Amino acid sequence: MTPPGRSEDPLLNATIRKRETLADQIYGRILELIASGQLAEGDKLPSEHQISERFEVSRPVVREALARLRDDGIVSAQHGVGSFVRRRPPQGLIEHARADDVAGLMRCMEARLSLEAAAARHAALRATPRDLDRIEAALDHMERTMRARKPVREADFDFHMAVAEASGNEIFCDMLNATRGLMLQAIGVAQQLTSAGSEARIEAVLDEHRQILEAIRSRDAEGAALLMSYHLVQARRRVTDQERRA
Repeated sequence: MTPPGRSEDPLLNATIRKRETLADQIYGRILELIASGQLAEGDKLPSEHQISERFEVSRPVVREALARLRDDGIVSAQHGVGSFVRRRPPQGLIEHARADDVAGLMRCMEARLSLEAAAARHAALRATPRDLDRIEAALDHMERTMRARKPVREADFDFHMAVAEASGNEIFCDMLNATRGLMLQAIGVAQQLTSAGSEARIEAVLDEHRQILEAIRSRDAEGAALLMSYHLVQARRRVTDQERRA
């Protein structure tokens, strides 16, 4: 029997910690329930009003959390009807990162799309032979560790930093360094999920990096930018979709 004042809905029975960002916590609670299977694909979420009352937060906070979940492809909205579970992220996502942290990690990946595409474009125009050697060395390190299913997150970060350095603009490097902690955390989660996946998934990740290097080496500025954007979009999808194998 449900205690007085409590709902049978698992989301409305969750708790939040007031010291943390409220929107991220609500995002995390919903994500956790979906990843664990307590909310299935196609299930309707409680209304904004129900969620805001249960957690004693404003409806704009709830809307922000739901908007982020929509941006990440996890829920969808039907006008005048409500929000529904669109797809289930892998269980490993909340095993390798706190659910409350995932929203921040996804925002970091979102910001990287603009920053790193520009860095790759300039790297294709300005990279020196030494720059290319650094990018290739980082990729070689990443390939060895990923194929051994013992990924080193710094190797992936070093690849992206080497591309930024090759741009000839130190501001790109400063901006990546400013988000180093979040980047390493996001890379670590993505690598854990990939190393537990198929060989095809590992090769897809490595091939995306390899194509970026080849575009820079070929002085294909627009190609390098597009390939970097494609890689980061694919990385984001691999993190949030349990059905995605590559």
